[in-house]
Amino acid sequence: MGGQGQRRSGFRQSGRVTEVLVEEGDRVGKDDPLARLDSVQQEQGLKVAEASLASARATQEQARQASERAAAMLERGVGTRAARDQAVQALSEAQGAVERAESGVDQARRALDDTVLRAPEASVVTGRDMSPGQIVGAAQPVVSLASLEGLEAVFRSPDHPLLDDAMGAEVRLAPIDIDAPEMTGVVTEIAPLVDPATGTVTLRASVEGGPEGIDLLGAAVRGHLRVRSDSGIVVPWTALTRQGETAAVWILGDENRVSLTPVEISHFSDGEVYLSGGIEPGQVVIGAGSQLLYLGRAVEPAEVQP
Repeated sequence: MGGQGQRRSGFRQSGRVTEVLVEEGDRVGKDDPLARLDSVQQEQGLKVAEASLASARATQEQARQASERAAAMLERGVGTRAARDQAVQALSEAQGAVERAESGVDQARRALDDTVLRAPEASVVTGRDMSPGQIVGAAQPVVSLASLEGLEAVFRSPDHPLLDDAMGAEVRLAPIDIDAPEMTGVVTEIAPLVDPATGTVTLRASVEGGPEGIDLLGAAVRGHLRVRSDSGIVVPWTALTRQGETAAVWILGDENRVSLTPVEISHFSDGEVYLSGGIEPGQVVIGAGSQLLYLGRAVEPAEVQP
């Protein structure tokens, strides 16, 4: 599905929505607030972190003064190296505590900032799936945005190992439900996770030189993506069996009798196995029923139901 940079956004953390600041059709600028979560817990966490930092800094200052006194006393000959080393060690520990407290303040401040959902770029609000008082989960899509800058196509592809090399690849985009010429795009984003509902991976592509005078917001497009791969042979996963510790497939030989041949697996995809060695083009592989086969067994081609 494609349009003018459409994407769905959600909060980085779960919580109760206290305020929704936009409606469908509103235009927003980069970093404009879209909605807010209840932030009482995050505000208290930030206060506690800031108090811990203030305490750590006070302890650090005391340790610094003690270290300086110990060093001065050693220089005057009225102190010991052990006392000086102990003071230096205490100062080092105090400095480490300050660094940890500063990190805690940064984390608490980020948690508070994450209670506000902001626009990632100048956009138009095309949909909202939240209301005040609603409990939302972390990363749950609650607002749909369409970028005002450039065109972007979003489409779903079957999960495939070769998608790892698709970033930056050229995509041919064909509109489905509107009369518009084909467009060319470049893959800019590949979702790291497979959608459990569809078994597909979401890809985004920036569109180059979209047609003028045609509203493509929300338009459906079909993406054609070519990726390069090494040569090999593809067989259904049901053909795969084992020969000892090695993967193997049954091959049809003379007089329709089968033999077991070890193979090398390149990678897997949904329902298919890509082989990098072991069989040659033109050989017939038994696609199913390997548990019923043995060396030299005669088989016949299965009848395909119309």
